[in-house]
Amino acid sequence: MSLLHTSFLNAIAVAVRMLAMLGLNKILALYVGPAGYAAIGQFQNAVTMITSFASGAINTGVTKYTAQYHADIPSQHALWRTAGTISLSCAALVSLFIALFHRQLAVLVFKDEQLGSVFLWLAATLILFVLNALLMALLNGKKAVALYTVANIATSIVTLAATWSLAKIWGLYGALVALAINQSIVFFVTLILCLRTNWFSLNQMFGRIDPLMMRKLGGYALMAVVTAVAMPLSQLLIRDHLVSTFGWTAAGMWQAVTRISDMYLMIITTTLTVYYLPRLAEITDAHILRKEIAKVYRFIMPVTIVGAIAVYLLRNWLINILFTPEFTPMIDLLGWQLIGDVVKIGSWVLGFVMLGKAMTKSYIITEILFSFSLVGITFALTPMFGLKAAVIAFLINYALYWICIAMILNKSVYR
Repeated sequence: MSLLHTSFLNAIAVAVRMLAMLGLNKILALYVGPAGYAAIGQFQNAVTMITSFASGAINTGVTKYTAQYHADIPSQHALWRTAGTISLSCAALVSLFIALFHRQLAVLVFKDEQLGSVFLWLAATLILFVLNALLMALLNGKKAVALYTVANIATSIVTLAATWSLAKIWGLYGALVALAINQSIVFFVTLILCLRTNWFSLNQMFGRIDPLMMRKLGGYALMAVVTAVAMPLSQLLIRDHLVSTFGWTAAGMWQAVTRISDMYLMIITTTLTVYYLPRLAEITDAHILRKEIAKVYRFIMPVTIVGAIAVYLLRNWLINILFTPEFTPMIDLLGWQLIGDVVKIGSWVLGFVMLGKAMTKSYIITEILFSFSLVGITFALTPMFGLKAAVIAFLINYALYWICIAMILNKSVYR
């Protein structure tokens, strides 16, 4: 599957997701407002951390080794059985934990015990949530880009429908419930897509854990746990800082700016995940690796820059379409955020190499270091720049990350 073909199929999924998110943003803006956006951001970060532990944090490894063992079917099946059994076991344990401590989690995330039942919804559907993510990892590793695209489109449609239905009835609470259950619903779509292939059956997904595959997945589990905990935790801390300093509405402005970034960068991030990561797993020659990185940069960076410029030029129109007039103050944050987006994507092209090459130690150290340096820089800049400190720190932190990753790869991979 070529980079251009992958990007084209991703563009179809992204177009659907963009339309869905346009509707989703308008629904959320109408029913929950800026303050509700901040609460939704808190829950999204919490769900990311929870589902990482619930899946055993192995899905990136599943994608890598599914691609690597493309000609070794017995090894692929041993990998899938190991991954499926680990995911099912971890999901059951985490679901029990959430059910027992749902009130405490609500206080920690929302500062409101009355929202504890949102976590009960998550606990009830978590196993399906985790299995859906595992099946998506298989599709990605098998380079079944068309099916992967269909599954992503299904996620967009289900998310929009569930959020609109539940937010209309229950407001913020309904939006949170929709976020808790949407991927669990999509599991049934993804399962049907996998069953329609000639390489998948359910009996390949569960059974005896293979010690070798478990060790291979272990390194990726460490990296995935760090990714799933360090960055969302840093965002939770920053959002909590913004709420304490400026209030929930101001924190919602920052959340809305990051939502715009997520929307227009979707085609970039999905291309990196669907094409680039499996491709890196296949490359063993340093010269070919350098050529692949250069090719991705030549494609990715111009697209990112053009996207950022377009968003900035259309900023007033986008805010009116995607949000409501209440969100107009977010314009003051947008310029810094968009520059930071370009730098972030540039750094991610190199950061993915550490994932693809299982550079566990370097990956973990840099993820922890730069996740929490983002918090430190935000706190340090707040007295000088106010709410803008969060987006200025975002730009500075990713610039430092890019430099650091380039130095690491120059010493250990390119030679």
